[in-house]
Amino acid sequence: MKTEKILSNRSNLQVLYEDNHIIIVNKRAGDIVQGDKTGDKPLSDVVKEYIKDKYNKPGNVYLGTVHRLDRPTTGLVIFAKTSKVLPRLNKLFLSKDIQKTYWAVVKNEPPKTADTLTHWLVKNPKNNKSKAHNREVTGSKKAILHYKVLKKLDRYYLLEINLETGRHHQIRSQLAAIGCAIKGDLKYGFDRSNKDASIHLHAKHIEFIHPVKKEPLAIDAPLTDDVIWRACDS
Repeated sequence: MKTEKILSNRSNLQVLYEDNHIIIVNKRAGDIVQGDKTGDKPLSDVVKEYIKDKYNKPGNVYLGTVHRLDRPTTGLVIFAKTSKVLPRLNKLFLSKDIQKTYWAVVKNEPPKTADTLTHWLVKNPKNNKSKAHNREVTGSKKAILHYKVLKKLDRYYLLEINLETGRHHQIRSQLAAIGCAIKGDLKYGFDRSNKDASIHLHAKHIEFIHPVKKEPLAIDAPLTDDVIWRACDS
């Protein structure tokens, strides 16, 4: 599988892949994928403006949101450019035919160098947080991820994570449950925030069979240029 080059790198949008059917961008920390009660401009609107400007499209631009990343998280986000391809992409996610790989930086050493974590998560809408339980409880959803330690940094550990399920704040809550809160993630127990309000969780890599072209597609998202991520990528 060939990783695509960056196609566009504007100050507010980094396009990693684009064709007639889909567009994949590298989300910045602080961006929201879809509009919410904050009223802040969502990434979906930024992508629509990019498409409208690039192709000189009159009227409204169609864009379907396939999945989301938490606001302080960075990395790969896929959008559908047509109503025809949106249900096909949704089906890929539901059937787990899209391989998603994340990188996370944690301060505490994990109990094992590689492991599978299984928890039952309960979402609390009031504080927008998920609590991980070691057994099934009322209102819980099963969450499974696989992690391995990629690198030991001076004061942190770089983990690679692959998801089996896609639950609310799954990586954040499951890593916190084993004593490995992600750097900067105050909500899940890290001791201090990052200056830019980000957390060191990055949707790094994605692989799937293109739902229209039927060709394998593999995309990597470049890391944010900060001292910790630079150390991870060196």
